[in-house]
Amino acid sequence: MKKLILGSTSVYRKELMLKLGIPFETIKPSCDEDALKKNLLSQHKTPLEVAESLAFAKAASLNKEFKSAVVIGGDQLVDFDGNIIGKSKSHDKAKEQLQSMSGRTHQLITSIAILHEEQKYTLNHISKMKMKKLTPSEIDNYLRIDLPYDCAGSYKIERSGICLFEKIETDDFSAIQGLPMMWISQKLKELGYELFTNQ
Repeated sequence: MKKLILGSTSVYRKELMLKLGIPFETIKPSCDEDALKKNLLSQHKTPLEVAESLAFAKAASLNKEFKSAVVIGGDQLVDFDGNIIGKSKSHDKAKEQLQSMSGRTHQLITSIAILHEEQKYTLNHISKMKMKKLTPSEIDNYLRIDLPYDCAGSYKIERSGICLFEKIETDDFSAIQGLPMMWISQKLKELGYELFTNQ
């Protein structure tokens, strides 16, 4: 079986990949994500174009090193009125992000690239997320519960973050958590993998 590599050190993405029942490795991509993102933004790329480019760059950086492996790269960001909202990395920034999105709808973009030799599969998955109207104390208390400072948009949907939302429109809930597993599992089957073999 071909080596399968997830180009990410995210614990959330690793947990999702484990659902496949396929052996895989997690390896940090070797591309400079921050520099690439800065360059893309200087070219006035849309949030979707930024996410798609970053996902491909992450996968491509490992595809060069592990030429015979199947490599999965991903990126996730929030498109809020055409502006990118990424990881807050602090309580104050997270509070500011959630206050701005309170009572409004944003798009959560999850971009994925799967590379194997000359084969390339990409997906830009968009979920529409309508947040409840939240009080400042609700936001403060939520942040202290989930500590979502390493998540795009400052919420952990798989934990208490689900209660922030009034409505979610998506065709694959796992995409909100970091990887669209229905699509990924189908592409891996097309590449010759059998699911649930790693028991």
